[in-house]
Amino acid sequence: MKGFVDFIRERGVSGIAVGIILGAAVTKLVNSFVTDILNPALGIFLGFAKGLEKEFVQFGSIKITWGAFIVNLIDFLTIALVVYLLFKLLRIEKLEAKKDKK
Repeated sequence: MKGFVDFIRERGVSGIAVGIILGAAVTKLVNSFVTDILNPALGIFLGFAKGLEKEFVQFGSIKITWGAFIVNLIDFLTIALVVYLLFKLLRIEKLEAKKDKK
């Protein structure tokens, strides 16, 4: 058991677990922001009555749902920005640099 506890302390497994939990929470928050606020606003601004995520182009029997792709792209970029800002705000890069020097 002591070896396992030492492994967790040395490898920062608890920090990784906290990061995963916070990442999941941030993802849910950003998904809600994009789906519930940003998409309807873009739909109104761009004139999509059904909402951006429902927009598509039909070529015969093929349906290309470009709106859903744009929504997922916005979602990804927003999550990446939030993670970047948190990384800079919490100065994690400095903590990692100090850890590497030891």
